[in-house]
Amino acid sequence: MPIVDRLDPDACYRALSARDPRFDGLFFVGVETTGIYCRPVCPAKTPGRSRCRFFTRPVDAERAGFRACFRCRPEVAPGSAPVDAVSRLAAAAVARIEAGFLDEASIDDLGASLGVSGRHLRRAMTRELGIGPLELAASRRLALAKQLLHDSGLPITEVAFVSGFSSLRRFNAAFLRRFGTAPSTVRRGGGEAQPGVVSLRLDARPPYDFEALLAFIGARAIDGVERVAAGRYERTFRTRSGPAWLSVGRVQEREGSARAQPAIRLEVHGPARRDLSLVVSRVRRLFDLDARPDVIAARLAEHPRLAPLVAARPGLRVPGAFDPFELAVRAILGQQVSVKAATTLCRRLVEGFGEPSGLEVPGLGRLFPLPEALARAPAQRLIELGLNRARALAIHELASAVARQVVDLSPAAEPAATLESLQALRGIGPWTAHYVAMRGLHWPDAFPSGDLVVRRALGVETARAAESAVEPLRPWRAYAVMHLWAGAASGG
Repeated sequence: MPIVDRLDPDACYRALSARDPRFDGLFFVGVETTGIYCRPVCPAKTPGRSRCRFFTRPVDAERAGFRACFRCRPEVAPGSAPVDAVSRLAAAAVARIEAGFLDEASIDDLGASLGVSGRHLRRAMTRELGIGPLELAASRRLALAKQLLHDSGLPITEVAFVSGFSSLRRFNAAFLRRFGTAPSTVRRGGGEAQPGVVSLRLDARPPYDFEALLAFIGARAIDGVERVAAGRYERTFRTRSGPAWLSVGRVQEREGSARAQPAIRLEVHGPARRDLSLVVSRVRRLFDLDARPDVIAARLAEHPRLAPLVAARPGLRVPGAFDPFELAVRAILGQQVSVKAATTLCRRLVEGFGEPSGLEVPGLGRLFPLPEALARAPAQRLIELGLNRARALAIHELASAVARQVVDLSPAAEPAATLESLQALRGIGPWTAHYVAMRGLHWPDAFPSGDLVVRRALGVETARAAESAVEPLRPWRAYAVMHLWAGAASGG
């Protein structure tokens, strides 16, 4: 049965009438008299209850014949980020489709990448989500195209190809069919063209403590690859067309604006347009844009030690990772040393094995080493950078395992399987594995129970006691860790 059938229409209408931003992206409303569907925070006049139909996802509203609103722009709404709402197979397929997998591959290829046949994948997605993979991919392409027409100055032809369409003719026809207007009509209200730059707005649900998240990332930024300065995060990365870089900062709304809710502005510089879907997906995870702060806070506030911490930092998020392999290497370097010492070791690693970015951007002159490069590196060369032998061997073994696909760090990875495969490697124990799952896989229930700060904050002495203390907080234990760390750092 499609997820849409599980919505409570009366509760949705109450949230719509209140324009409650906590429900942004969790449901969409189709207005029968206009044929338009909106977010619950749309500034338009609230329609009468009898005229409203409610849907879990934009694609459900579109299947019912509704067109996306051009005021509230459903394509920029935060995602639903369900936890165990559907099977791991369906969730993994959705993650890969949203990252653009089907733009250049078939359903059979997608199924094979997940260990099933294309036919089985179609059945599973239709049964659990009420929609097949091709329809979901088409909806994603059109949503990205609409956002690019609004936010960027890309030529329409380039918008079509960046969004995953194989021809301008197909794009124009699909856009007109879905939105009832030509792309050129939307473009007349689009952004200013910036050569070589794509700019996109990405919304989050309030409250959202962007500054705390940025400070956490900044303290661990890898010199040469990433940096945080003047309230912005910047980093280099690889694309199929060559090195590129991105910049992320908070959107500052005008006071009294109807869209005065948390959002970030992503700017992608260089030849990254073929990979734009993947970049957006990674940035959403890095900045934890799809979290449900109300649901998470309600669960954590039930714990006597967490309640005051949550009240003090209501918008705290779990920082993800743009590159999970990079994060895993960083985690090994951080074993039993300070954040500053780990950052120094990481800088040396990048200088020794990372490729020059070739970008004329001060401070962003390197690309993080690929798994294959570190797998080929002799352990002695790693030791010469200042690593002890145990960490050098651990990095070498991790890189080899990722390169051989023995360890899966992709968005579609099964957390339990990845935890097991990581801990089977020399030099990686439960703390490192759970830290990688927490940030690299962005698994909200990861819990490094052996962390000394966490145990002290919980008032327990053993890892097992820590696990027992936070058992009621599932599936949000990673958020509990962030609050415990933040509280200990501030003396709270």
